[in-house]
Amino acid sequence: MLQGKTALVTGSTSGIGLGIAKALAKQGANIVLNGFGDAEGPKAEIAELGVKVAYHGADMSKASEIEAMMKFAADTFGRVDILVNNAGIQHVAKIEDFPIERWDAIIAINLSSAFHATRLALPAMKAANWGRIINVASIHGLVGSAEKSAYVAAKHGVVGLTKVTALENATTGVTCNAICPGWVLTPLVQKQVDAKAVAMGLSNEEAKKQLLQEKEPSMQFTTPEELGELAVFFCSAAGNNVRGVAWNMDGGWTAQ
Repeated sequence: MLQGKTALVTGSTSGIGLGIAKALAKQGANIVLNGFGDAEGPKAEIAELGVKVAYHGADMSKASEIEAMMKFAADTFGRVDILVNNAGIQHVAKIEDFPIERWDAIIAINLSSAFHATRLALPAMKAANWGRIINVASIHGLVGSAEKSAYVAAKHGVVGLTKVTALENATTGVTCNAICPGWVLTPLVQKQVDAKAVAMGLSNEEAKKQLLQEKEPSMQFTTPEELGELAVFFCSAAGNNVRGVAWNMDGGWTAQ
C-alpha cells in the first residue's frame, strides 16, 4: 500500500514510535527513525521487514537539529511523505513545584518539535499533492490530570496544531490527524508503574491494575501495534477525508 513512500517517525527507537514505524514498514514504506538510545536494534527490526531504513539522532528540542534531520530524510529518500510526530518526554510535579527547565523541555519536545517538523515537511507534500501528518498526542490532549501541567498543555497544543494544519491543507491531498492513546505500556509508563509499586508496596501486576482502574474502563493497555494500525488507516485511501481529528484509543477513558 505504501511502497515507494517514506515515513519519518520521531522518537521511534522504542515504544509507540517504533510500533508505528513497524506498521508503516509492513505496508512497504521506507523509514527514517529518530530517537535517543540504541538505534541499531530498531534499524535491524525495520530492515527485516524488507524496506530501506535510515536513522537520524536529532535532538527534538532544537529547531536546527530538526532542520538537519528533515534535510537528511529528503537527501536520503527524496522527500518525507508521511510524518509521524511522536517524540515526547514527561515530568510529574505540582505547578508551584514544577522545574522551569522541565517545563521548557516538555513544551519544546512534545509541542514545538511537531511544529518544526510539520513546517519543513509541508512544502514537498503540497507539491506532490499527497502527504500524511500524524501527531501522536495523548488522552491528555483531550483531558487533564493533576501534576502533569506541562505534558497536558503540550498535548492540548498538539491537538490544536493538528486542527490548524488540517484546515490549512483541507483542499489538498495532505491530511493531518492526531492519535490520542490512553495508557500504553511503553518504557515511560513502565517507570510510572514501577514507582507506584515501590511507593505503595505492591507487586508490578497490582500496580498496573491500579493504574488502569483509575482511568481506563477496559482495564487493558493499548498496544503500540494497535496504534500502528490506526496510523496505517490514516495513510490509506479510506483516510483521504479524515482531517483534523483527535482519535482516542483509550479503553473508554474519555467516555466517562
